[in-house]
Amino acid sequence: MIEIPPQKHWSNLNVLIIDGQALVHTTIQAALIDANIKNVQSAFNSYSALRLCESCTFDMVLVAFDVKSDKDGFNLLEEMKFKGYITNTTCVVFLSADTSKSLVNCVVEMEPTDFWVKPLDKSKVEHRIKQILLIEKKLYDLRFCFDKEEYATAIYYAERQLKDESLVLYHPHINRLIGRSLFNLREYKEAQVFYEKLAKAYSYAWVQVGLAATLLQQDKMDEATTLTNELLQREDTKFATYDLLAEYHIAKENFQMGYEIIQEATKLAPRSIERNRKSWNLARLNHDRLGQYMATKNMSKYAKNSIHDSPVLQLNVIRSSIDLAATLPEAESNKLLANTERSIERLKSDFTVANELKEQLTIIDIRLMSLRRNKKVAEALIEESAASDNHSSFEDDLDKVKAYHEAGMWEKSMQILDRMKDEVAQDSFTGKVLTAYLEQESEERENIRYNPKELGEMASSHYKNKRYKPSYNFLCQANKLSPNNKNIVITILKVLAIIAEESGLTEAESI
Repeated sequence: MIEIPPQKHWSNLNVLIIDGQALVHTTIQAALIDANIKNVQSAFNSYSALRLCESCTFDMVLVAFDVKSDKDGFNLLEEMKFKGYITNTTCVVFLSADTSKSLVNCVVEMEPTDFWVKPLDKSKVEHRIKQILLIEKKLYDLRFCFDKEEYATAIYYAERQLKDESLVLYHPHINRLIGRSLFNLREYKEAQVFYEKLAKAYSYAWVQVGLAATLLQQDKMDEATTLTNELLQREDTKFATYDLLAEYHIAKENFQMGYEIIQEATKLAPRSIERNRKSWNLARLNHDRLGQYMATKNMSKYAKNSIHDSPVLQLNVIRSSIDLAATLPEAESNKLLANTERSIERLKSDFTVANELKEQLTIIDIRLMSLRRNKKVAEALIEESAASDNHSSFEDDLDKVKAYHEAGMWEKSMQILDRMKDEVAQDSFTGKVLTAYLEQESEERENIRYNPKELGEMASSHYKNKRYKPSYNFLCQANKLSPNNKNIVITILKVLAIIAEESGLTEAESI
């Protein structure tokens, strides 16, 4: 059995308070002293908090949303988790005067120990601190094992604690960890029985969500559908249920449904970088270029000053804007490209960024030249640049695929794409989506040589010259690349009506 280190006494706990308001520090410090906790440090901004974490391990962290510094509390908490300053055994209390639904959803996703609404009252703070520490003390062994992914041992400790009458107030917490441990051990049938039993005793949201998860894992769709439909009507379970359903449909390769669900979840908690990333990947797979563009914009916006912040995020916005511009009417496309070119200039104006992203920015210039119908300039840039099919990041390689394809160098494009397909792992949500996306890209780029705008122009030219069959064929290719474009569908129907009247429809055309 795993060796569990001894737990600190309350008086030896290290506590960090992160808030921009002196009154908040005074109130919490007074309550901590009354609770016999004296090792307390204060930080009034994110920079100071991170510096303190570099030199001290804190057992309790109280962090405000409105830190009033280079990061908000959400981004700070996320960075502290990422850097290992906060683990599952750290008490985390989130402080905020803002109780908007979107913020609360995002905070809940970070799984703090508690969430306090400001302004704070000293007597209530002292009571809540003692309550939290008592829970942590009682559950220390169980939490430690769960944190170390020793789920069987965690269940062993939990079942012993459930027999202790003095812990009756904490039974819901204990049962929740048992359920999660069973699920992580893939004991889905046993987990279902466990959650069904809990549902008779508790009305907690996590019980119903846990039950839904086990039903989905066992493909018990009648029961799962009935339950998830109910949970989507409840504010306290809607968010988690969307995530469950998205994961399920992606695992079943129902990517359109997964995308629709992810979009709804993102509306509830728009700050999640990971959820926006999922939305971005699914948008690409579902040919939703506007959705792809919006997802990259959200990632860039909400990552600002966070651990995720990077010029590459802005680079991805630029890339997705070029993808979108290739599907839009001339006036809209030119407007979007004008904004895109301003963004490119801002990146290039930063010497360090421009140097680090030199090859990526060259590829973007090539794509812009192709979209502006300067194919010869694009080809010359490819010949002059150092860009090649050398191994790069997924997004860098994908942009090279597009650049070569758009410049008419189709064989080169396919070579890189084939190599990329061999490099994507398929054992995760993202891996499954990207694998399907690359297969789709490979098929489409092998059979369709032009972007939707070019295909539309060629179809229009044939139509004006009464060559309706070629017009129809180009429109069908454009529709495959942009299935959400209603104008293309309407034009296809018009062309088919003319073909039907002149020569009748083939079996393929009449479908």
